[in-house]
Amino acid sequence: MTKPYPALIALLGFSAYTLFTLLHAKQSLWQFGLQLMSSLDTAQVVIDLYLMATLACVWMVGDAQSKGKKLRSVLPYILLTAVFVSVGPLLYIVVKGFRAPEQQT
Repeated sequence: MTKPYPALIALLGFSAYTLFTLLHAKQSLWQFGLQLMSSLDTAQVVIDLYLMATLACVWMVGDAQSKGKKLRSVLPYILLTAVFVSVGPLLYIVVKGFRAPEQQT
């Protein structure tokens, strides 16, 4: 199995950008989300984003179950996905991809 270097680069880059943005924002993440949902055009983008996030969560749960793992093993990734959307699935791919082959069963 190849290592997930593209996912790692995306995770690190996007996480750094998110951290920078949160540190310099003049409003909380919650206020920003409410502002996005107050307009039809930006609400459409947010809804679309969370539909994809839901699909990613379904995939993570199915992947974990296919490997005999419990739901609680993906719960941290699902919670990250609920708040930061792409960070959860990217982290899941990176952690899964860098595990030793014998741990991936």
